[in-house]
Amino acid sequence: MATIEFNESEKAEIVDKIKRYFQQELDQDIAQFDAEFLLDFFSEQVGGYFYNRALEDARTILEDKLETIADAFYEIEKPVDHRR
Repeated sequence: MATIEFNESEKAEIVDKIKRYFQQELDQDIAQFDAEFLLDFFSEQVGGYFYNRALEDARTILEDKLETIADAFYEIEKPVDHRR
């Protein structure tokens, strides 16, 4: 699996959310570097679980859509006489 990476804008937004969470929920200030380190840790150690779940969800949606398409083909199939 490829490493989960974020562009600078995404990373800044996520780091800001981490800092706000620590402040609002834990009443602790967390430094920028610590928040970035925490993001890197979760990306490396936990990100794969979220990534795999998203793939599983996407696979389920795709399979459902393909089944609908297959059903549509059967619905428009023309009857034929198989006798000779």
